[in-house]
Amino acid sequence: MSRTALRICPLCEATCGLTLSIDDGRVTGARGDRDDVFSKGFICPKGAAFAAVDNDPDRLRTPLVRRDGELREATWDEAFDAVAEAIRPLVERYGPHTVGIVLGNPNVHTMAGALYPPVLIAGLGTRSLFTASTVDQMPKHVSSGLLYGDAYAIPVPDLDRTGHLLLIGANPLESNGSLCTAPDFPGRLRALKARGGTLTVIDPRRTRTARLADRHVAIRPGTDALLLAAMATVLFEEDLVELGDLAPHVQGLDELRTALHGFTPDAVAPACDVEPGTIRTLARELAAADSAAVYARIGSCTVPHGTLAGWLVDVLNILTGNLDRPGGALFPQAATDRTPRPAGPGHGFALGRWHSRVSRHPEAKGELPLSALAEEIDTATDDGEPIRAVITVAANPVLSAPDGERLDKALASLDFMVSVDPYLNETSRHAHVVLPPPPPSRSPHHDFAFNTLAVRNQVRYTRPALPLEADRMAETEIMARLVLAVTGQHGADPSAVDDLVIGRTLARAVREPHSPVHGQDPRALAARLTGDNGPERRLDLMLRLGPYGDGFGARPDGLTLEKLLAHPHGIGLGPLRPRLPQPLKTVSGKVELLPEPIAGDLPRLRQAIAERPAGLLLVGRRHLRSNNSWMHNIPALTGGTNRCTLHLHPADAERLGVRDGTPVRVKGAGGEVTVPAEVTDAVRPGVVSLPHGWGHDRPGTRLRHAAGNPGVNVNQLLDGSLLDPLSGNAVLNGVPVEVSPADTGPAPAATAAAPTASATGPSGTGA
Repeated sequence: MSRTALRICPLCEATCGLTLSIDDGRVTGARGDRDDVFSKGFICPKGAAFAAVDNDPDRLRTPLVRRDGELREATWDEAFDAVAEAIRPLVERYGPHTVGIVLGNPNVHTMAGALYPPVLIAGLGTRSLFTASTVDQMPKHVSSGLLYGDAYAIPVPDLDRTGHLLLIGANPLESNGSLCTAPDFPGRLRALKARGGTLTVIDPRRTRTARLADRHVAIRPGTDALLLAAMATVLFEEDLVELGDLAPHVQGLDELRTALHGFTPDAVAPACDVEPGTIRTLARELAAADSAAVYARIGSCTVPHGTLAGWLVDVLNILTGNLDRPGGALFPQAATDRTPRPAGPGHGFALGRWHSRVSRHPEAKGELPLSALAEEIDTATDDGEPIRAVITVAANPVLSAPDGERLDKALASLDFMVSVDPYLNETSRHAHVVLPPPPPSRSPHHDFAFNTLAVRNQVRYTRPALPLEADRMAETEIMARLVLAVTGQHGADPSAVDDLVIGRTLARAVREPHSPVHGQDPRALAARLTGDNGPERRLDLMLRLGPYGDGFGARPDGLTLEKLLAHPHGIGLGPLRPRLPQPLKTVSGKVELLPEPIAGDLPRLRQAIAERPAGLLLVGRRHLRSNNSWMHNIPALTGGTNRCTLHLHPADAERLGVRDGTPVRVKGAGGEVTVPAEVTDAVRPGVVSLPHGWGHDRPGTRLRHAAGNPGVNVNQLLDGSLLDPLSGNAVLNGVPVEVSPADTGPAPAATAAAPTASATGPSGTGA
């Protein structure tokens, strides 16, 4: 029997709508959904390979429990019994902070990953939270928190209406976009140029995106913040600052002008390796454009001044009057956002409310640096107990964090570890219990996180395309039962978790004067929720209370789950629109241009003007057909250009005596790897590039295709000592390395250097 079913793609941040072909209870193909209100039929190679991802024979079907040192198949009851019997005694004896939680990148791509980890963290009461954010995007959360008072208030470029787009350290033609949810990002960039707009790309590599640009500036890696500061200085010096409608909502303009004194194009040009005239032209063109947006991503986040770079991106948008205006950078509003509160002062954003135990890294957004996970496990101090148990959810930090060798050993030393993961990978192989979620075709999908970053406001939800098989458990139930097992409620009905959240949410809503249900009975409201299960009832609740919701009848034309189900291709909610001052939660109620932590970090940036890193600098790269470490087991998504090679410029290759295709040794502070060279002028001289997410050569995994072409782990070149101090984000780009031809004799793919003391710390991107 053949049929089709709709599914939102969970394989990257673009969230494209798919039409799945289903034959005899199995997904056999996927094409773009032409009627999807957001993606309109666009599909990339990952989406086209949905069937291969869904049917991967290496996906685990049943739980694994470690017995006599070996992971063996077990029943679901046996698995959760083992979790409850291990975690609770550890918490009661050593305290909740000795249980670490690690959330990987794929966690954000599922409904379960959005709905249950906050309950798990709160239920345990642990401060030992580590996520992929601190090897990826935490600088942007911190800069947004400091500017706007809300770490989740991240403006995105209005791609469909802007006339001038400046991209820094971003390669959306390969990544499909990040912190900017935009199906068919390539098509949107081509449309920008077709309507007469300008695309400028600043990147040390001539990426596919850079090749599309009107101007490509090949900056020296790690100097993004210096160039941005110089551009802002030009705006001040040439009287090009024009806040426009932003003026009543901004404070600190004069203080900012003073703080940036000295960051002139002539001063920063030698460090950036960009001509002063080019920097001035970039600033002037930005100011002159009728509408413009500056957008930066991982290349500018994973550097020593990542938070300052993220801050300066928004500073440029503000100084040119392009923040919160059509064609500029605006704040999206998702359908499941909280009920908008009246504009006014908020509590603001604080850093360092607690610190890591060993190196005293400050928390950011409730998280500690993933780079510090190994030392928090393997290092004894007088300041509390080490981490003794770890819960990973869709995470592979052995590959995504620095110095995977050390973390590998640390995980093996734990008293207990549980992994929610469909694969036995380089990290989950250490678990005492593995809880595998079903394939994506058998799960519902709504993008809670990515809709808050979307370039158009819209809402979509797809129910499972296929029913669960007899030996599978829904990921939402796995997470609910995990919450119960680790919080002393093992054996309770999993629906109790959803009922608890619904009850608490409604109890808070009826107390809020601006809520549409103020003063009503929360139990009566809960009884009106629809949906086939707890997760759907929670989605219905969030839709009803959200900015477009029906308010439980207060707005009859508003959103509900029933209305959304009646529109299987989604509901368009219009283009992004100006929202200030409502999103601001700063203590002043304004955009605070020069927050104290930023001002305190500017002297460190000033010192970087005089720095000239010697030797080769390492940068990462993305492939269109992969997503961190979780796509390399799919034959259709590997091979071709998706290879683990070291890109280096022909001039550097000639100087080093390296020929294309021959093995080279790459040595960094954390170790060395041997990898094939790929000589190409796509990187500027003095720069080499290795892709992230490879290194599938450890024993004990069940990733047969990936193990056949393992590549090397770029993060093994890092020792974990380099961090952006404000955000705790790993420094992955602009890292000095040594490259030499490999010896003729055999060499290990990756070897770790001797451990070094962690100072202030880095690294990868989760999965």
